[in-house]
Amino acid sequence: MGRFTVGVFFKRRAGLPLFREGPASMKRRDTVLRLKRFRVEDLNRRVATLGTMRADLEKKLADLDQSVARERHRANDTDIGRLAFPSFLRSIESRRENLRDSLKDIEREHAQCEGELSVAHQDLSAMEQTMAQEARRAADAEDRRARSRVDEAAIVRHLRKHGLRT
Repeated sequence: MGRFTVGVFFKRRAGLPLFREGPASMKRRDTVLRLKRFRVEDLNRRVATLGTMRADLEKKLADLDQSVARERHRANDTDIGRLAFPSFLRSIESRRENLRDSLKDIEREHAQCEGELSVAHQDLSAMEQTMAQEARRAADAEDRRARSRVDEAAIVRHLRKHGLRT
């Protein structure tokens, strides 16, 4: 066993903290907690942005469909329109395919961000729970120390009262 493991063994056995607690470690925990919160907020913003982009692309696809219907109706009115409509339709179809590909990419990225958001949210809640437990433990330890001091003072008074201690 190395020095560290022996120290850990005796500290655990004695009920002592394994690592020194102090203001520096609290600052680190607060920093980590803030970073985790920032990560969750950032992923929330990204998910919202991707949702907006997806809605915009879906609207553009719907607009293209309306445009094709409108141009089809107009193309039937003239001979030039009937001749130009197939090339217009090909250009609209290529644009529609580009929009669909972009929509697939955004949906894939949206799903990935939602997965990352779920993990980040779990990490954040675990960290918050851990910090709440540590705060409760510290408050309990302080209560125990205060009760111990009161009990000790009561024992000293009792012993002095009965002349058992000078």
